[in-house]
Amino acid sequence: MQTSVTPSSVAVRPPWRWLFPMLLVLALSGCGINNIPTLDEKVKSAWAQVENQYQRRADLVPNLVETVKGYAKQERETLTAVVEARAKATSIQVDADTLNDPQQLQRFQKAQQQLTGALSRLMAVSERYPDLKSNQNFLALQSQLEGTENRIAVARRDFINAVEAYNTEIRTFPGKIWHSLLYSDMPIRENFEATTENADQAPQVTF
Repeated sequence: MQTSVTPSSVAVRPPWRWLFPMLLVLALSGCGINNIPTLDEKVKSAWAQVENQYQRRADLVPNLVETVKGYAKQERETLTAVVEARAKATSIQVDADTLNDPQQLQRFQKAQQQLTGALSRLMAVSERYPDLKSNQNFLALQSQLEGTENRIAVARRDFINAVEAYNTEIRTFPGKIWHSLLYSDMPIRENFEATTENADQAPQVTF
């Protein structure tokens, strides 16, 4: 004899059993539990742009040096300084794994500043060579370098802002709580320091 199953005899799970987990997920997502890793990714993304723009500048240097050399071979010391500064700047890399290393970041920054200084001296030298200043290849490189310096300034500013937002999050409520509970392995990040005058401005490379 078969036993008929009526709707009233089927165990029905009350909907409130799922209500608490859903409310918990919504509460956690709304109180900033994901803010720290999100801001950390923004810092890394901003840093990638900084590296990209510095690399763009480094890529311009060989052609710039060769062009100047064609008109000002006697400026050997200045040309050599640019080449050496470029080599040092490109040899120091800061990736996501070493971005938390203050000393490595400072070495990177110092090397890039040395290249900026060497390029500024090279541009000053070019003032003594009217033929060089009117050379089309040199003019094109000048325009590219000027644009790159501006992009470097923007990328640095965006990185500084990203780091400030990240550091503020883990130092203030409620981010400070989530940092102590879940993200204690993510430290305060180093930021760029203005170690030269007018460091927040793009170097002047116009003629």
